[in-house]
Amino acid sequence: MFDFVLTDAQRAIRDDARDLVKSVPRQLILDMDADKVDFPREFLQEAGRRNLMGCRYPRAVGGRGLDWVTTAMVMEEVGVLGYIFACVFGVGAELVCDAVVQHGTDDQRERYVKPLLRGERFAAECLTEPRGGSDFFGTSTTAVDKGDHYLLNGQKRFIVGGTAADFFLVYAVTDPQAPPHKGITCFLVDRTQGVKTPYVYGLMGCRGGGASRVWFHDVVVPKQNVLGRLNHGVDVFHTMMIPERLGTAAMTVGAARPALDIATRYTTRRKAFGRPINRFQGVSFQIAQAATLLDASRAMVYSTCLAVDAPAPPAQVRRLVSETKKFVTESCQQVVHHAMQVMGGIGYTNVYPVERIHRDLRLASIWTGTSEVMALITATEWYKECAEQQALGTVRDVEADAAEAQATDEKVFE
Repeated sequence: MFDFVLTDAQRAIRDDARDLVKSVPRQLILDMDADKVDFPREFLQEAGRRNLMGCRYPRAVGGRGLDWVTTAMVMEEVGVLGYIFACVFGVGAELVCDAVVQHGTDDQRERYVKPLLRGERFAAECLTEPRGGSDFFGTSTTAVDKGDHYLLNGQKRFIVGGTAADFFLVYAVTDPQAPPHKGITCFLVDRTQGVKTPYVYGLMGCRGGGASRVWFHDVVVPKQNVLGRLNHGVDVFHTMMIPERLGTAAMTVGAARPALDIATRYTTRRKAFGRPINRFQGVSFQIAQAATLLDASRAMVYSTCLAVDAPAPPAQVRRLVSETKKFVTESCQQVVHHAMQVMGGIGYTNVYPVERIHRDLRLASIWTGTSEVMALITATEWYKECAEQQALGTVRDVEADAAEAQATDEKVFE
C-alpha cells in the first residue's frame, strides 16, 4: 500500500477494511471456491454494518462523503480476501449504487441505495446478454409501455450476484424504432413474479458470487422505477463505466498482492543447491518484476482516481479509466504468473492459494470490458486528444527538431 498517498483519516478506513478482511472465516473462502456457498451474504452485511460500502457517496444516502482514492484503497483491501469478494462488494456498493445516486430520484435513493449500503439488501447489474457482452447497444431485452407500468421480457447472463439480488439494474429496449443509442432505458427491477435466477455456470474461478442467468418473463415494472430519462439508458451506461472499470482495476491490485507476498516468503525459505532460491537471479528478478508491475498498477489506479475526482475532462477520464483497466488487469495477471513460476510445482497445487488466485484473476481482463475494448477506447480518445493539442498549437512541434526535418520529399504518406 502507498501510505504516503493517504491521509490519516484514509489510513483509519483502510485499517477498518483490513479488520473486516481478517474477520472472514477461512471456511467461507473454501466453501465458496468449492461451490458449496453461492453468495457471501454475511460478508456484505458486515461490510454494511461497518459503513465500508459506498464510502464516496454523500452521507445523506449512507456513504461517508469521501473520494475515489479512498474507494480504491478499500477495494484493494477487499480484493486481498479474494477476487470474488471484491466483485460482489463492488457490484452493489459501487456499480448499482453509483447509477442510482447519479441518475435516480430521492425516492429511489431512499428505497434502494440506503438499504443496500447498510447491507440489508443486495443488488445485481444486468448488462450482458447471451447474444453478446461488449455489444451493449445490441440488447434484445424489451420493456413495453402498458400505461401505468412496463412489461419486461428478456434474459441476461453472467450476472454476478444474480442468485441473491433483491433488485436488479436492467437495460431494455423501450423504443425499437429509434437508433439503438436513443431507444434503451435503464430500470430498477425488484425480484418479483416473473424473475428467475438459475445458477447454471461451472466457473473456472470467482465461484461463490451468485453468478447466474437472469430471466424476465412478463415482469411488471412500475413507471417510478425508470432510472434516469426514458430512452436515455445510454447516459447511465456511460457513467457506470467509470466505477465498473476503475473499481475492477483497484480490486485486481488487491487480489494479486497476496500471490506476490506468498511467493516472496516462499523464496526466502525454499532452498536449492545449498542456498535460498531468492539468491538466484532467475528467481529474484521475477519477484522484482512482479513488485514493479504491482506498484505501477497501484500508481496508475490512484492517478486515475485523482483525475476522476478533479474532475478531468470526460474524454480524458474515459481514456485514463480504459487504459488503467487494461494495464492493471493484464499486469496483475503477470504478477500471479511470476509468483507461481518461482514457486514451481507446489504453486500449482492447492497447498497454497496462488492457484486459486490465478484462476480468479483470469476474469479481470474479460469482465466489465475486455482488454480489446479498452484498447479501442484508449486509441480513439488518444487520437482525438493529440489532434486537439496540435490544433491549439500550445506545445512544441518536436518533429521540426530533426536535422533533416525539411526533407519533405522523404515524408511520404500515400
